[in-house]
Amino acid sequence: CPASPAAPLAFTMLQLTRVYKGYSMFRGNASLNGQLSHLLDELNVTQVLPLEPPDAWARRQKEVINYLTNFRQLVQLFNMERPTAFTQHLRCHLGCRLFPNGTAQSFYEVTLNRTAFLSFHVPNATWERRWPGELPVAAFAQEQLMKYSITTQDLQYFLNTTCVSILEPQSARTGQVSGRSRAPLVLGLILGSLAMLGTAVGIFLCTGGSC
Repeated sequence: CPASPAAPLAFTMLQLTRVYKGYSMFRGNASLNGQLSHLLDELNVTQVLPLEPPDAWARRQKEVINYLTNFRQLVQLFNMERPTAFTQHLRCHLGCRLFPNGTAQSFYEVTLNRTAFLSFHVPNATWERRWPGELPVAAFAQEQLMKYSITTQDLQYFLNTTCVSILEPQSARTGQVSGRSRAPLVLGLILGSLAMLGTAVGIFLCTGGSC
């Protein structure tokens, strides 16, 4: 459906990870201005919109598979040390919105087992705990994510600048993708931040909540 003139443009990414007895299952997608742009199903990632030429996309697919494989191996490693028999659900939702008046809004939200866990405060480049009550693993994850520039300043730049720059050339009326889209940089940065998040969260996801 054509977008309303008053509706914001949006670029969003969603990654869902289910961990059970040391095995990780992945689902996800990305959308650009209301159009599905990427799909993730286990280790298979596909580009629905032609944001990158075939050779560049082939390299991007390899990066995605490497990231997911590393995450899966990390989960298996910690499960061998401290096995857990219950299922863990990790959900990462992030992106940006560009409003008709030129203002932008960015977000990065993480839920653990369907409960708000962490969020990224974009203006200050800081991670904030959202878990209701005290939880050592939430404090641990926040501490780990605040250590690295890729999950603070780099992520802030991506959400405030790079993400918004994708939306600026888009037509809210037609929803067509402009040739000026900066998909390679966007996907590279977002995969890096997700990889770091996966490392930090994976450390305790598979240790039964110990840190």
